[in-house]
Amino acid sequence: MTRPGSNKTIQVLLADDHSIVLSGLKRIVEECPEMEVVAEADNGHDAMRLVFETELDVAVLDISMPGYDGLEVLSQIRAAKPELPVIILTMHEEEHYIFRALEAGAKGYITKRAAPEQLVSAIRQTAAGKSYIPEDIAELLAIRLAKGARTNTPLDNLSLREMQVLRNLALGLTNKEIAENYHISVKTVDTYRLRILKKLNLRNNADISRFAISQNLIEH
Repeated sequence: MTRPGSNKTIQVLLADDHSIVLSGLKRIVEECPEMEVVAEADNGHDAMRLVFETELDVAVLDISMPGYDGLEVLSQIRAAKPELPVIILTMHEEEHYIFRALEAGAKGYITKRAAPEQLVSAIRQTAAGKSYIPEDIAELLAIRLAKGARTNTPLDNLSLREMQVLRNLALGLTNKEIAENYHISVKTVDTYRLRILKKLNLRNNADISRFAISQNLIEH
């Protein structure tokens, strides 16, 4: 792990499925002489592979990627390489995303709109063993803690995997495609789908898509 005062550059992985965003993030990072982008990925599978193949100090993961999404990659990293700090990068500012990421072990959470101002600081702090939570998000967390509990939403009833399956179904993927993405059986995907419908009181995939849009889980 790179520490302040070390001459070693901070080795960074960037993962985002939008090439323009990925290029922009790389430019931001490499303008800082103490940092180097040593790995890039445009999907969750490649990000996961590169995490285990590359010597890294920090991984920056988009929360929404094809294949494994950022939270799934994060959960795998926490299990196998718990010392590697992960920053979750997202378009989403909804609290259920923030809490899911932090509960899953993210050391930092920043939005894409804030990345030009915050990314370098987030990488520097997490590489030094600290957490990076922007002021506006920290205020939201403080409000929820002061109330003693976070605001309940329908998504709170879903597990991480159910959230992932929900989003993939909303994006129009078939059960077979989802099964291949997550290396699980089609039957298991169908079980998750039935649980999602029951927990959210929905009837079909069209309802799932409308719900996902209403919760800003997917763009429309």
